[in-house]
Amino acid sequence: MIRTLILAVLAGAALSPAAVMADTAAQVKDCEGCHGNDGLSEWSDVPTIAGISAGVHADYLLSYKDKSRPCAKSKYRQGDTKRPETDMCSATAKLSEADIEALAAHFSAKPFKAAKQTVDAAKAAAGKTIHARDCEKCHEGNGRKADADASILAGQWMPYLTTEMNAFVAGKRPQPKKMAEKMKGLKPADIEALAHFYGSQP
Repeated sequence: MIRTLILAVLAGAALSPAAVMADTAAQVKDCEGCHGNDGLSEWSDVPTIAGISAGVHADYLLSYKDKSRPCAKSKYRQGDTKRPETDMCSATAKLSEADIEALAAHFSAKPFKAAKQTVDAAKAAAGKTIHARDCEKCHEGNGRKADADASILAGQWMPYLTTEMNAFVAGKRPQPKKMAEKMKGLKPADIEALAHFYGSQP
């Protein structure tokens, strides 16, 4: 019920960056400790969160808050890197509905930038075929369109994408039934190909 309410509010009118309250600034800074300035990750195992739609971002935070999504430990990548390791379940545990709405609006308003990484052209070509067959219907624009409310895959870090796709295949992440049906048919080589395809997108 809470998730449905928040997503309905966000879908109706996302907050502007100016609406992020002053007491949320510390939470934004904490997010940036792992996800990079303005949510642009410089680390291949950490996703860029800038530009992802507010509804998707809020849903992700709620999934971590209710622990329905795996929460891997991670060290802080910038700022006070001597802080103890954390994870997304811990990071979201004390977030209120207003906090989640504000954070989602803040990072969704930041421009996404593709990660600079080396891709294998042949694998990317194979991945393009798989994407067109199984993924484009929901992940529109080769996984680039934030308005599709299916996250941004184009230009995302390939190691992160590989980890998350393997989690989907293993049933460790919640996913729509139709997506689960597509994912269970993917082989390791298919996942690698998809990662290279998305990594090849500007």
